Amino acid sequence: MLWPLAIGAAYSPSSMKVVRKMLDMAGVDADDVVYDLGSGDGRIVIEAARRYHAWGVGVEADPLRVIWSRLKIIRLGLQQQVKIIWGNLFHQNIGPATVVVLFLWGRTNEKLKDKLQEELKPGTRVVSYVWKFKGWTPVEVDEKEQIYLYIIE
Repeated sequence: MLWPLAIGAAYSPSSMKVVRKMLDMAGVDADDVVYDLGSGDGRIVIEAARRYHAWGVGVEADPLRVIWSRLKIIRLGLQQQVKIIWGNLFHQNIGPATVVVLFLWGRTNEKLKDKLQEELKPGTRVVSYVWKFKGWTPVEVDEKEQIYLYIIE
């Protein structure tokens, strides 16, 4: 069984205010494919689909949160637009993403840097909540909410 703590994050859901701020900062719209690495209860990819009409893909290691997320998606009728993958975020292909949202630990972000640079296309937006990427310069920062927007070159 996969455990989120072993992979690099604990369940700590972002407020809906922060979720919307992250998606707004990334300029999410109907042409986007939003990946949430460590998707928890699915709130970010669900909101990306409901409010911004984007496609959403969540990757979550905790099987109970995966089931919960999938049930929410079915209840909301979003199963054609949002999917949740049960697995280790380090082992998933994130190449289709146009936006990647992260609320992980700082050391996990650092481990993810190479994967993000190798798999994401130039222009892909990466939004990190609380944790900055060392050596990367954000293109936009919300100091109050601690949200950092990066663009892959």
